[in-house]
Amino acid sequence: MFIKIKCPKCQTEGSLSLVESSYQGPYRCWKCRELFTIRLEDNELKSCEPLSQEEFAKQQEIEAMKAKFKRE
Repeated sequence: MFIKIKCPKCQTEGSLSLVESSYQGPYRCWKCRELFTIRLEDNELKSCEPLSQEEFAKQQEIEAMKAKFKRE
């Protein structure tokens, strides 16, 4: 399922392909490359907050650790 997301910075419409109807995590605008933390519920955008590159890297590290412990 494709979800349409309008970038708060440049107003360009992008899309995100999801398996589930809910998602919380990072999103990068394809045009201006700005990072955001988004929250989707029932295929609707509920929140969109700016995200720094450092915060994005921390989120990626946390997700990698979660995935590592799930496999063991």
